[in-house]
Amino acid sequence: MSTGTYAPKPGAAPVGRMITAQTALETRMLLSNGEQLLLTVIIPSLLLVLFSTVDVVDTGDGKAVDFLAPGVLALAVLSTAFTGQAIATGFERRYGVLKRLGASPLPRWALMTAKTLSVLVTEVLQVLLLTAIALALGWSPHGDPLSVLLLLVLGTAAFSGLGLLMAGTLKAEATLAAANLVFLLLLVGGGVIVPLEKFGAAGDVLALLPISALSDGLRDVLRDGASMPWGDAAILAVWAVLGLGAAAKFFRWE
Repeated sequence: MSTGTYAPKPGAAPVGRMITAQTALETRMLLSNGEQLLLTVIIPSLLLVLFSTVDVVDTGDGKAVDFLAPGVLALAVLSTAFTGQAIATGFERRYGVLKRLGASPLPRWALMTAKTLSVLVTEVLQVLLLTAIALALGWSPHGDPLSVLLLLVLGTAAFSGLGLLMAGTLKAEATLAAANLVFLLLLVGGGVIVPLEKFGAAGDVLALLPISALSDGLRDVLRDGASMPWGDAAILAVWAVLGLGAAAKFFRWE
C-alpha cells in the first residue's frame, strides 16, 4: 500500500524561518498596542521636547538637549526592553500563550530569541525617531557610533533579562504594577532628566543602576565625544549577566 506523496513535505519549518516569522509577529503586536506605544514612543518624545524647550530642570552647562537626548535614548531602551517586554510576556504567560508556544515546534530558546529581536527592531525605530526630534531641537552629537551601539546592546541585554525575570516569576497583575513603578522610579532617579549630582551622596549608589550607566555612558560619548566608557559598559554587562542568568534559571512558563 502506497503511503502517498505530500507537497509541501509535512514537518516543522527551519528554525531560522520560525524565528523570523515569530519576530515579525512580536514586532507587529508591539507596535499595534496603544499602551506600548505610549511607553515606547510618546512618553520619551514628549519628555525630550518638553525639557529641551522649557527651563524646568538645571542640566548644567551647554544646551539642555545635549544632556537630555542621550538620557531619553536610554529611557527608550528601558521602556521597550524592560517595561514593555515584562508586561507583554507576563500576560502571555497568564493566558497560557507561552505554554502553547512552548509545545509548538518553535523551541523555547527560539521564542525568547524572537522576543529579543523584536525588541531590537523596535529600538531601532525609537532611536531613529528620537534622534530626528533631537536634531530638530538643535542637538549636536559627537563620538564613535560603535561605542554607542555597544552601549545600547548591553543596555538592551540588561533590561531584557530583568524584564523576563519579572515576567517569569510574578503574576501578571504584579508585573504590570511593578514594571510601571520601576519605570517611573528610574525615570526620576536614573540620570535621565535630572543629573545624578543633584542627588548628593545617593548619586554614587544610583550610578550603579543600569539606566544610570546607560545614560551616563551615552552622554559621555554623544555629548563629550569621549572614547568607550568602559566603567559604564562593565556595569551594564554585570546587570546583563545577572538578569539573563536569573531569568533562564527561574522563568516559569505556566
